[in-house]
Amino acid sequence: MFSKLKLLFKDTVIYGSSTILARSLNYLLVPLYANKLSTFDNGVQTIIYANIALANVLFSYGLETSYLKVASDSIHHDRDETQLFSTAFIILFFTSTLFAIIIATFAPLIAQLIGLSAGDFLFVRYAALILWLDTLLVIPFAELRLKRKAVQFAIARVFGVIAVVASAIILIVPFHVGLPGVFIAEAFGSLVSLLLVIPVFRQFRIFFSIGELREMLRIGLPYVPTGIAGLLIHLIDRNILIRIPPSEIQRLYGQGYQPSDIVGIYGRIAAFGVVLQLFIQVFRFAWQPFFLQQAKEPDAKRLFQHVLSISTLFTMFLALTATFFVPDIVRYHYAASFYLLPPPYWIGLSILPWIFLSYVFDMISTNLSAGLLITGNTRYLPVVTFAGAAVTALFCWWLIPLSGMDGAAYAIVAGTAIMCLVMAWYSLKVFPIQHDWLKLFLLLVAGILLAILQFHTAQLFPHPLVTTFFKAGMLTLYLVIAVVLFRQEAILIALKVGHKFSRK
Repeated sequence: MFSKLKLLFKDTVIYGSSTILARSLNYLLVPLYANKLSTFDNGVQTIIYANIALANVLFSYGLETSYLKVASDSIHHDRDETQLFSTAFIILFFTSTLFAIIIATFAPLIAQLIGLSAGDFLFVRYAALILWLDTLLVIPFAELRLKRKAVQFAIARVFGVIAVVASAIILIVPFHVGLPGVFIAEAFGSLVSLLLVIPVFRQFRIFFSIGELREMLRIGLPYVPTGIAGLLIHLIDRNILIRIPPSEIQRLYGQGYQPSDIVGIYGRIAAFGVVLQLFIQVFRFAWQPFFLQQAKEPDAKRLFQHVLSISTLFTMFLALTATFFVPDIVRYHYAASFYLLPPPYWIGLSILPWIFLSYVFDMISTNLSAGLLITGNTRYLPVVTFAGAAVTALFCWWLIPLSGMDGAAYAIVAGTAIMCLVMAWYSLKVFPIQHDWLKLFLLLVAGILLAILQFHTAQLFPHPLVTTFFKAGMLTLYLVIAVVLFRQEAILIALKVGHKFSRK
C-alpha cells in the first residue's frame, strides 16, 4: 500500500511540476507581448486565446476523460486497449479536422461574432490550426497518463512551451513579425509536443468501433457543459469587455481607446494573478490525494478544519502582499529602459486587488470540494460551476458598461464568491465540518481595510523606501491579527517548523 501511495505522490509531483513550469514559462511572454505589441494587438490575442480555451472543450468533447475511464477498465479486465486508442484518435482526428475547416472557412464571420473586425480573420484561422494540433494531442497525452509515463508527459508538455517561448521571442524581437508571430509560435509549440509523443502511436491500428465510441461519448459528453461553465467564470469577462460601447470607453478612459485596447490592457494586468494561481495549483495537486488518504482517520475533520484555515490564511496574506507590491513591480523602470508593462497599461492596475481577492474564494472552494469527493456526491459539482458562471456573466453584463475593466474584476469576485458559497452549502451538508468562518471573515475584512488604508495613504509617502517600510509594517500587523485569531494553527505551524529545524 505504501509503495502505491509513494508512486502516486511521485507522479503528482511530476505532473504538478510540469504544469507549474509550463505556466511560468508562458508567463515570460506577458512582458514581451506588452512591450513589443500594441494594446490593440494584445486585445486581439487575448480575445482569440480566450475563445480557443472554450473551443478546446468542444473540439475534444470530453473524450480525454472518457478514454482514461474506458481504457483503464479495459486494462483492469486484461483486454487490449489499442482498439480504444485507435477509435478515439481517429474520431478526434476526423471531427477536429472538420471543425478546423469550418472555422477557417467562416473566419471573417467568426471574427465578428467574437467582437473583432472581419479583417482579423487571419488570426481566427491561426486559432483553427492551433485547436487542430492541440486536439491531436488529447489522446496521446491521456495514454501517457494512463500508462504512468509521467516523465515523458512532462517532457512533451514543457518542451512544447519552451518552443512557444523561444519561437515567439525570435519572431517578434529580431524579425518583427508582430501579432502573427504569437499564433505561429503557439502552433509551433503544439507541433513540437506532437512530435515528442510520436512513440505513443506505435500501438495505433487502422480500427474503428462504433460501440466503443458510443461508450466513450456516453461518459465524456456530460463533461462538456461543465467544462465550458468552468472556463466561462474566468473568460466571459473578456468576451463581454470586447463589446463595451465606444461612448462608455471614452467616458471611463478618455479618447484614443478601442474595445480591443481595453481587452488587451485587462488581459495583461489580469495575468499577474498567476502569483496566486500557481500557489493554488500546487495546493490542489497535493490536496486531493491527501484528503482521500486521511478521510477515514478519526481526527480527519479536525485536520481538514486546520488545513482550510491555514491555506486560506496564507492565500489572504499572499493576496494582500501582491496587492501592495505588484503594482510597484509593474511600474518600476528596470535599467531605466524596460517596464514589465509599459505606462499605457497602468490604467488597468486598479483591477489587481479584485483579481487577487477572487483567488481567496477559489482556495476555499478547493478545500471544500473534499467533502463532495470523499462522499461521492460529485453530482453537485456542475451545480457549483454553473452557479459561478451564471453570476459572473450576469455581473459582467451589468457592471462592465458602468465600470469597464473594474466591473469585469468585480464580476470575477462575485462569481468565485458564489461558487464558494454554493460549494460550502453542498459540501458541508454531506460532510459536516465546523470551520472557523467568523475568524476567517474577520481576517478577510482586516485585509480589505488594510488594502484600502494603503491606497488612500500612498501619496503621503513619496519616497519608495518609506512606502516599502510602511507596507511591510501593515503586512506584519496583518500577521499579528492572524496569529491572534488563529492561535491553534499558529502553534501547529511553529511546532512543525521548530521540529524541522531541531532535526537538522
